[in-house]
Amino acid sequence: MPSLNLNGQVQTLDLEPEMPLLWVLRDELGLSATKFGCGVGACGACTVQIDGQAARSCVTPLAAVGERAVRTLEGLLDDPLMQGLQAAWLTEQVPQCGYCQVGLLMAAHALLSKSARPSEREMEAALSNLCRCGTYPRVRRAMAQVIARVPA
Repeated sequence: MPSLNLNGQVQTLDLEPEMPLLWVLRDELGLSATKFGCGVGACGACTVQIDGQAARSCVTPLAAVGERAVRTLEGLLDDPLMQGLQAAWLTEQVPQCGYCQVGLLMAAHALLSKSARPSEREMEAALSNLCRCGTYPRVRRAMAQVIARVPA
């Protein structure tokens, strides 16, 4: 019987180990912030963090998570960095349809948790999520706001 270290709590689950993490989160545990996008790990709407690294939950089977810690947006609502990102997202009016924004926020949080002042190349690699509304320039401005607040 697999268990899941989710948002700081270990849960034992009576689920098939090959079930994608996305469906565990949304359908079994009722955490709906993580979105289904493409289903093949390309768009990033389903991005969560596994041991602090951005991961595409639609292509991650529950068994592949093992004992590593999974974080969703619900688990980061009180996190100061996530709150700063969300505030910057609002200031820059990043969301349009909003569907992909949780995935982008999770990827941005993972990046800035690892590197407070990432290079352009690091940002480009980390924020590989797709946004059909084309909010990329706004995402960059929001990221710049958060990065500018980090003491040099």
